[in-house]
Amino acid sequence: MFTGLIQGIGTMRSLGQDRFALSIKGNAASIILSDLAIGDSVAVDGVCLTVEDILPDGFVATASPETLQRTTLGQRSQAGNYVNLETSLRVGSKLGGHFVTGHVDGMGCLVESVATEKSWEMTFAAPPSMSELWHSRIACYLIPKGSIAVNGISLTVADCDERGSWFKVAVIPHTYAETNLCYLNIGDLVNLESDILGKYVDKFLNHRLAPDNAQEDISLTFLAEHGYL
Repeated sequence: MFTGLIQGIGTMRSLGQDRFALSIKGNAASIILSDLAIGDSVAVDGVCLTVEDILPDGFVATASPETLQRTTLGQRSQAGNYVNLETSLRVGSKLGGHFVTGHVDGMGCLVESVATEKSWEMTFAAPPSMSELWHSRIACYLIPKGSIAVNGISLTVADCDERGSWFKVAVIPHTYAETNLCYLNIGDLVNLESDILGKYVDKFLNHRLAPDNAQEDISLTFLAEHGYL
């Protein structure tokens, strides 16, 4: 489990088809590596990966075939690509963002980035080849002021259309400068994870409304018969 508050950025170097070496940039290396151990989980651009080996300036991890297919990690074969890094949440730690699982739902595409006086307004939409997956995994959970993880960053949806075909976030200067959002160009792909709380609500409602799961309405009579009154 993660919070979506990025601790630093790094670069990825391919060690084969599914194995990567992560090098942590700047002062973040000492923070992330201070108590990192083999077997720990680290969110890499929002993707939960397991540490297999520890390097002087980073670590090594392997991504499964499904992860490579569903996320941008499968398209990072060149050195120098910046990724956001966050170690897993410890019990009792502050939850400054929102609950992020590191299980990416799909990819989005940056379609607009506008610098305003106090923020960057960035708009994302479905890549042309992934519109069907976007509708089932992303669009249905988009609500204004709701939470979404973009490349592992906890962000608030500033605006979206009713169909959820696009959404806009307002990124403060600190977040923009300290994450890989500042390196994005129009058309670049990002990893997206919908809010886990929205997924559970959707699951419970769909289960209750299913024809073979009809439930009796909760009334005073129902409560009395079950010993609540």
